[in-house]
Amino acid sequence: MTDARRRHAAALAAGLVSAAGFAPLDLWPLTIAGVAALVWLLGRTPALKGALATGWWWGLGHFSASLYWIAHAFQFQAKMPSWLGWVAVVALSGLMAIYPAAAAGIGWRFGQRGLAARLLGFAGAWMLAEYLRGFVFGGFPWNPLGVVLLPVPGLPHAAAAIGGLGLSGVVVLIAGAVLLAAEGQRRAAGAAAGLVVLLAAGGAYWATTPPPAAKRVPLLIVQANIGQGEKWDPLVEEANLRKHLRLTAEALRTAPTNALVAWPEAAVTGLLDEDPILQLRIGAVLRPGDLLLTGADKALRDADGWAYAAHNSLFVVSPRGRLLARYDKARLVPYGEYLPLRWLFEPIGIARLVPGGIDFWPGPGPRTLALPGFPSVGPQICYEIVASGLVVERANRPKWILNASNDAWFSDGGAWMHLAQARLRAIEEGIPLVRATPTGVSAIIDSHGRIVSMLGRDRAGVLRGELPQAAFTTIFGQAGQILPLIMAIICFPLAGAVTRR
Repeated sequence: MTDARRRHAAALAAGLVSAAGFAPLDLWPLTIAGVAALVWLLGRTPALKGALATGWWWGLGHFSASLYWIAHAFQFQAKMPSWLGWVAVVALSGLMAIYPAAAAGIGWRFGQRGLAARLLGFAGAWMLAEYLRGFVFGGFPWNPLGVVLLPVPGLPHAAAAIGGLGLSGVVVLIAGAVLLAAEGQRRAAGAAAGLVVLLAAGGAYWATTPPPAAKRVPLLIVQANIGQGEKWDPLVEEANLRKHLRLTAEALRTAPTNALVAWPEAAVTGLLDEDPILQLRIGAVLRPGDLLLTGADKALRDADGWAYAAHNSLFVVSPRGRLLARYDKARLVPYGEYLPLRWLFEPIGIARLVPGGIDFWPGPGPRTLALPGFPSVGPQICYEIVASGLVVERANRPKWILNASNDAWFSDGGAWMHLAQARLRAIEEGIPLVRATPTGVSAIIDSHGRIVSMLGRDRAGVLRGELPQAAFTTIFGQAGQILPLIMAIICFPLAGAVTRR
């Protein structure tokens, strides 16, 4: 085996190991080790082409091990064989591996004269690449590197200032401190470790800041445990609706008055806004003063009444069955909710994962909904919650976020990863977040990203609690990605200065 092939095999193995830091394993030291191994391999790579290849192989292992849950979604689309899901995992991972490859190439270029310069160049390039991953090729920001730091005391709360993107840079910084110490560069290693400790201390201080007091709002999250295989089956559609209604009615009998009820994404499989009887049935289980928020589709029709597209929506329902507000999902999943180049893929047997013959269309973006008698809410439907800095309406910030999701698509691992990224959004914005899912994990998360209570996987029931209060507006909530992007850009002149020295 040639030296290049050995490097590529080692990079692939390091990438696979690095994914163990994501939920549900949460073995974050292995992510640190995997990143450190990549930076170390770059120092043993003689040419830029080899550095790019090393970064790509690392990325292939890293993303394949953290995107395996995608294959599970292909089990529910009869138009395509289930084995195609594993092809999709490898293909998507190969595409996403372009970003670590680019960061590796830039890190190698800066690191020709030393490890410290290589680390700084790689850290800046990684943060920029991760930022671009949220937009290029339609955007797929799943599992930012920084989310592995959630179990580390203090550090995740630094995201209130530097965001998840900044936390990804901190992961590289920790890996760099380990490498520098291993190579005897104690002063540089100490400086890196000191910065990490400072960020952890600041985050820990912020996490102890209590939110302002507010009135108590009873909250009920209905998790009916309806799997994806039966969700869209017309033979059990009525039974599924009755299950949601029964669980809601039973919980409200003993709940405090003026309660908020949350159902998951697409909990109502019919066209709610076109069915007055359905609206009245849902409203009938509510008491005066209650409100219910549920996911349902909204058909878009032409002048003749034919549906040409749809919105994946969330509706607010009053006790009388009136629809008070609607939010339309803005960030759609390609090949999941719509089929790009349908004219090309449909004839060869490739279909979107969500059943139906028409595509979903995106809504206008984050929106705050006023709820009569309750704090305003910022809805985020399913996968939208992974987009850092794009989950709330900046000019009209909500008091809480509702992430109505259908995690029945995910395997167990994918559902726990989804929950972890939702927690990171709560920390960034300083806003409590509620997750409503059909099969788990449903959860109430406070404004510091801590899980107040949750209902695990494959369980039916109602999660009862109170809506946590929003914290003071965070630095990230005011400035968004500006600070972490400045951090990324500053790395390059610092790397140049270290190189000249």
